[in-house]
Amino acid sequence: MTEIALFPLSSQLFPAGRMPLQIFEQRYVDMVARCMREDEGFGVVWLRRGSEVSGGSVDTPNVGDYGTYARIVDWDQLQNGLLGITIEGQHTFGVDTVWREPDGLVKAEVTHHAPRPHCELPDRYTGLAEVLLGLLEHPQVKQLQMSVDLGDAWRVVEQLAQLLPFTELIKYRLLGLETLEQRLEEMDRLLKEISGEDR
Repeated sequence: MTEIALFPLSSQLFPAGRMPLQIFEQRYVDMVARCMREDEGFGVVWLRRGSEVSGGSVDTPNVGDYGTYARIVDWDQLQNGLLGITIEGQHTFGVDTVWREPDGLVKAEVTHHAPRPHCELPDRYTGLAEVLLGLLEHPQVKQLQMSVDLGDAWRVVEQLAQLLPFTELIKYRLLGLETLEQRLEEMDRLLKEISGEDR
């Protein structure tokens, strides 16, 4: 097990996915500074309910049982004066124990999962790569400058999960699916549901 800082969010971060964040609370400003100084990351976990921003609760937040280890890949001072960072998911982890430090920062003992090896996208799922290719043309997605490999099944399905407008509960469940086949099947089903093909 490893001790890491957590950033509870109402949104999901997937491995190979990128997400912009605005940092304004001192505990997270300090966390980001430490991560950049020591070249380390932090854990992004789903906040099941409540709010972690604007001071959050004094109690330990109700977070998911697993999350994604993130690294900062870009940062900037935003026009509103806040610190803006872009994070990229590295690999998933299981949450073992969660607590809140005196400064309000949430930390946890976690068990890191091994990064996913490259796996060729099966021919029957090439439509998923085509959907991802279309999403990558969106101006807001282009700004994220994600590293894409349309032949890597893990990367395709996780970046789709990052970018598509599913509910956060659906995204959380997708993140928790253990096998590649489970994720591909579920993503294919969800896309057919969105397009109305399953009717």
